Amino acid sequence: MKKYVIGLDYGTDSVRAVLIDTENGSEITSSVSYYQRWKEGKFCDPSANSFRQHPSDHIEGLEKTISEVVRESGIVPEQIVSICIDTTGSSPLPVTHDGIALALVPGFEENPNAMMVLWKDHTAIREAEEINTLARTWGGEDYTKYEGGIYSSEWFWAKILHISRVDAEVKNAAYTWMEHCDYLTYLLSDHKDLATFKRSRCAAGHKAMWHESWGGLPSEEFLNRLDPSLGKLRGRLYRETYTSDEVAGYLNEEWAAKTGLTTKTVITVGTFDAHSGAVGAKVEENVLIRIMGTSTCDIMVASGETIGDTTVKGICGQVDGSVIPGLIGLEAGQSAFGDVLAWYKDILMWPVHQIMMHSENISDEQKIKLADEMEAGLIRKLTLEAEKIPLSDSVPIALDWVNGRRTPDADQELKAAISQLSLGTNAPHIFKALVNAICFGAKKIVDRFEEEGVKINKVIGIGGVARKSPFIMQTLANVLDMPIAVAASDQTPALGAAVYAAVSAGIYPTVQEASMKMGSGFEAEYQPKAEEVQHYRELMQQYQKLADFVEHNTKLKNNRKELQNS
Repeated sequence: MKKYVIGLDYGTDSVRAVLIDTENGSEITSSVSYYQRWKEGKFCDPSANSFRQHPSDHIEGLEKTISEVVRESGIVPEQIVSICIDTTGSSPLPVTHDGIALALVPGFEENPNAMMVLWKDHTAIREAEEINTLARTWGGEDYTKYEGGIYSSEWFWAKILHISRVDAEVKNAAYTWMEHCDYLTYLLSDHKDLATFKRSRCAAGHKAMWHESWGGLPSEEFLNRLDPSLGKLRGRLYRETYTSDEVAGYLNEEWAAKTGLTTKTVITVGTFDAHSGAVGAKVEENVLIRIMGTSTCDIMVASGETIGDTTVKGICGQVDGSVIPGLIGLEAGQSAFGDVLAWYKDILMWPVHQIMMHSENISDEQKIKLADEMEAGLIRKLTLEAEKIPLSDSVPIALDWVNGRRTPDADQELKAAISQLSLGTNAPHIFKALVNAICFGAKKIVDRFEEEGVKINKVIGIGGVARKSPFIMQTLANVLDMPIAVAASDQTPALGAAVYAAVSAGIYPTVQEASMKMGSGFEAEYQPKAEEVQHYRELMQQYQKLADFVEHNTKLKNNRKELQNS
């Protein structure tokens, strides 16, 4: 009997379920569900860097996508043997003693603080600074050392500490907190004991300062110094963590009925999207996987012998087994990549939405058609014109920090900047400057890995940007001065989740073997152009000068440092 698995990939805007043939990794069918409340802009305040998502968006998408792929495939349910979920992260949410998301409890349905705190939420900047300061000064273990030495406002403890301070009602009602990937896995599973439910090694190690060397999570004493509520919470979380080739449970009766599957379906330990994406792209040692979408995650694996006692500075963690069991998973990334270009598009579309859409000279139908046409074609046209700009033209220098800096050396208070503007600068010039900026940010990550002794022989790009923008990928190859292969699959993270599912179901003995059999092939490779490499090296030097100036001389940074020293 042929066997199939389902990989679910929860992104920022939508969830996609993909039904995969375990023999060769081919996609049988897929289904996507967009988060309706998120699409309407509910529960978010971009001006305050506050981004929350209602769990109902995710639960509704879970039922819709799984049931659709089961129904549309026509495959006998008994042949669909396992499910694995990957999600964004760190995206924690509060839950009750019974494992119910707090936002589903009467009285909390409209409270953003009771919802999932999305990965890109930066409301916990001050709390992250407190964690970093305490880790370096309290006289005990530095719990940030396997997190790159800097704890980020994007991560688990900082977000929970912030919510506990601004909303006492949520703080008191939350029995515990779960990462997004753990909560959804728990929802499907028949294992309902929160104390023993298998939590993701990937999520815990990269975002919650979990490490075997100090017995798991940071000590109660350390957490109490931040806030007694965190020390209390520690006992309601977990001690052990598990890699995503392990069985978390079996599909419970409620969700078997909702999806059309059986209660014999294995539910695999959850993971983060970037890590499963690396598995779907056949990650191996000395290969950097760049997952390029709204932001980026840069994933590598290395043996314990290669890493030794090194703690790679300024990245987003090094965790044994977070990508492939038996190897150290290394994570870095940019807080904004595609988002930089989306921000610029939104600026250029402002007159369309604010002036044209209110015009009395054209019909409402014409307004909508024109706006849709411009929205769809703007980036494409900017790309075509930017490609024509000769190297001899003066192009502005820009920074990619429109959503802060994740790696190297996390600092979410940093802001972007553009220099060398003139009356000759036009929209395609600025667009090209922003493309250069996101590629220079990627170069800083590659340089940091190699400075720390982690050699990179090959780069693989996955995600929407990698597949849709040859201009960006060629620029990146020139900036990195190395070839970049692009994975052919549209759904590499979901494919990686399916790889984990196949191993947990016993179809393959190891993640490596399953990845090589089921992982994505490659559809393109971009080679650096020798005549342009030197040009980009010179621009990179200007990028670095601007970055140094903004980081060390802006008023915001100086004020923050004065507060730290006071």
